[in-house]
Amino acid sequence: MWRVCCGVMWVMVACAGLAVGGAEWGGWAGAEAAHATGEAAHTGPPAFLLQLTLLLGVSALAAYLSFRLGLIPIIGFLLAGVLAGPGALGLIRDPALISSASEVGVMLLLFTIGIEFSLERLQRIARLIFLGGGLQVALTVAAVAGALVAFGVGWQSAVFTGCLIALSSTAIVMRVLAERGQTGARTGQVALGILIFQDLAVVLMVLLIPMLAGQGGGVSGVALALAKAAGIIVFVLVAARRLVPPIMEVVARTCSNEIFLLTVVALCFGTASLTAAAGVSLALGAFLAGLLVSESRYGMQALGEILPLQILFSAAFFLSVGLQLDLGFLIRNLPTVLGVVLLMALLKALVTGVSVRLLGERAAIALPVALLTAQVGEFSFVLAGSGQNLGLSFAGLGERGTQIFIAATVLLMGLTPAVAALAGPLATASTRLPGARRREAAALQAAAAAPSEPEAHTALPVAGRVVFAGYGPHARLAARALSRAGLPYSVITRSPDGASELTGRGAPVLIADYTRAGLLRELNLASARALVIADDDPEMTERAVSVARTVAPDLDILTHADSPAALMQLQALGAKHVLTPRREIAAGLLDLLTPEHITRADIARHLADRPAVSLTAEQQAQCGHAHANAGPTTPEADACLECLASGDTWVHLRTCMTCGHVGCCDSSKNKHATRHAHTQAHPIIRSAEPGETWAYCYEHGWTK
Repeated sequence: MWRVCCGVMWVMVACAGLAVGGAEWGGWAGAEAAHATGEAAHTGPPAFLLQLTLLLGVSALAAYLSFRLGLIPIIGFLLAGVLAGPGALGLIRDPALISSASEVGVMLLLFTIGIEFSLERLQRIARLIFLGGGLQVALTVAAVAGALVAFGVGWQSAVFTGCLIALSSTAIVMRVLAERGQTGARTGQVALGILIFQDLAVVLMVLLIPMLAGQGGGVSGVALALAKAAGIIVFVLVAARRLVPPIMEVVARTCSNEIFLLTVVALCFGTASLTAAAGVSLALGAFLAGLLVSESRYGMQALGEILPLQILFSAAFFLSVGLQLDLGFLIRNLPTVLGVVLLMALLKALVTGVSVRLLGERAAIALPVALLTAQVGEFSFVLAGSGQNLGLSFAGLGERGTQIFIAATVLLMGLTPAVAALAGPLATASTRLPGARRREAAALQAAAAAPSEPEAHTALPVAGRVVFAGYGPHARLAARALSRAGLPYSVITRSPDGASELTGRGAPVLIADYTRAGLLRELNLASARALVIADDDPEMTERAVSVARTVAPDLDILTHADSPAALMQLQALGAKHVLTPRREIAAGLLDLLTPEHITRADIARHLADRPAVSLTAEQQAQCGHAHANAGPTTPEADACLECLASGDTWVHLRTCMTCGHVGCCDSSKNKHATRHAHTQAHPIIRSAEPGETWAYCYEHGWTK
């Protein structure tokens, strides 16, 4: 069946290619006719639209074939670019359009990396980053430059080539680690530290390339460039603390995905434009913009919103890399290219292995890390393009060197999973060498005695916990009761106020969109005890259930519905338990999540930890009712329990100063506070809203 699908998709792509060709021919013929008759000719859809459609079609086909063949999509994009490029089928004929899309892809890729590289995260694994990564980059550049200079290559091109080879593909390595479940293992942590330094080193390399090309102005030029970089970094650090968080707060409180996304993209492009105006690269600006966002509490939400765009334009970037590969050149120079591939892989694996061993890691860690990072990364293409525009080339070979570098890099990227898979057999073979077991035992003992690096953790603890998607009234009540029952929980919410409340109580919370599959996978939602989707929007609830079931097929998903039709729809989407407003929703959740049944009175007792409230002396002087009910009185909950029982919401809450009953105000649908006051003859209420201390007497009608 999948072969039939592939055939159909391939026919669609081929037809798109013919359409592009026909459009070009028709455009030429129409232009000639218009020139002959003096009339404007209609040439059909714009050429860029057809090229863009073809780009998306090729990307979708590449991703699908990669999935069917078990390849990483990035490798599929590279191969698709090779096949669709001018050196093969010639389907994509507008390199300028692809180049522009790829530049946006690089910006968004660096932006997402900047979001993930928060200053706190950098500090956690600082030793792995700056010592391990620094050794790997410095030794690689030195080894490559030294070897090339010995063979007569100019030192500028030699250093430039060393910078190109020193970088590895963060996207490919992290994808391989994720597929093997090794992201949180020691191998993954060491590889991540080296990759982070490489990505940070791109910043310095971007500044060095003009100087290597003789356009840096000597020592004064270096000083000026470093001063600019330092000024930009200082601005970013100040803005990260002072400027961006208030802006993100204002935008997030609109609860509009559209406004949030536009703001995030504007921040990314604006910072990139600012750095470009200062003479630094767009890529550096995008990375710094990511750091800006990462220092706010909306970093994960921004990542979830920007990720679809990043995937789209990153596909264009990797396709553009494949488009640059000339198959004819590869075939004619196959021995040379394969020799360069072998030399680059051996050199990087050797240098990385030595660097990891110098960190004190065991050979069992150094070997897989060395093989994983033995390829050349995506940012090397960015540097190669910048250097080529300034007259620098791979190994000083000019255009031929550029083609050799592109061909070798594409092959290395494609071979990464296979090369990384050699770690197991090689490690087994190495144990048979004389003294290998003794050295490994000594290394294990040394590693156990040494202080361990703090493990990187996800943005939110999930394993074994109840996870709430949304933090409305029902979730608030159930979460507080779970806490009292000793059951751990975590919350994903889009509400800044709800997040602030949870943070104040020390509860784990993440501000993010819980309908993003990438976010839920990164959090490892499948390891949770249960997922409670408590969103008040039925459409968001359905979307969240559908996405969560895709990410975690075996997870217990609990939610609520407003009607029998909605209940059936949610069950069809994969919700295991769907509660309705006709029963106690919070109690129902607790009944499912705890071994014993918890009644409404039990819930009230669970929530009776709110601080007691009192009336001021001035309020007590208003009437006898106020004096007799001055407090202190403990509110029974921080929610209107009657509204929760019926599935309704409220506007404001009021506390009865006689018994502590909490009910909704007269602006709410049910007016439970007033109903309680009249039926129970409890005349004094006090506002239960944060920051409000006024009281009211129903008998005398005063407010103070």
